Amino acid sequence: MEIINNGLGEHNSCGYTRIDKFNDETTEKLSYHYKEILKLTGDDYEREGLVDTPLRVAKAMQFLLQGYDQDPEKIIKSALFKEDYKEMVIVKDIELYSLCEHHMIPFFGKAHVAYIPNGHITGLSKIARVVEAFARRLQIQERLTMQIRDCIENTLSPLGVAVVIEAQHMCMQMRGVQKQNSVTTTSAFTGAFLRTATREEFIHLIGSKLH
Repeated sequence: MEIINNGLGEHNSCGYTRIDKFNDETTEKLSYHYKEILKLTGDDYEREGLVDTPLRVAKAMQFLLQGYDQDPEKIIKSALFKEDYKEMVIVKDIELYSLCEHHMIPFFGKAHVAYIPNGHITGLSKIARVVEAFARRLQIQERLTMQIRDCIENTLSPLGVAVVIEAQHMCMQMRGVQKQNSVTTTSAFTGAFLRTATREEFIHLIGSKLH
């Protein structure tokens, strides 16, 4: 396993340095296949700008698809706390980046996630990490929405879960229909959020600029 500190350094005062991990065998195999792809494009794959591209893409794909190596339920359970709080907990505007499984072209946007605790809460950052773990896979937006919902439902057993994702799909913008300003919205609800009043409160709060 190759571990690379990519030189991004610390982020503000958090003391956090990103470290990317790559499997040597996987990197080698991916690099070979991406070199073959470059040959098929008709470009000069040995010119200066492309000679290291297969290796860079091999590492990029491992980073973009690292969610396969992450267990979202374990992420939530790693910070599980007893708390007698039964009001809505919302983490909104969670940035997400994923790859469409149909064309392997990016889609990106924001996730808004809420749950109503039933005896247990989880660390707020864990909600964002769950979104990240599922997004860093080959995905469709509809399934991504349900996976986030089901993970929180299964691990916290809350009174209800709500997930809304708003995303732009490059496969619609760069190719195909080529509509540049289209946004796709998906939602998934359980429990208390199936009630109209609770769901409307959630929709109102994620649309409000309270901060």
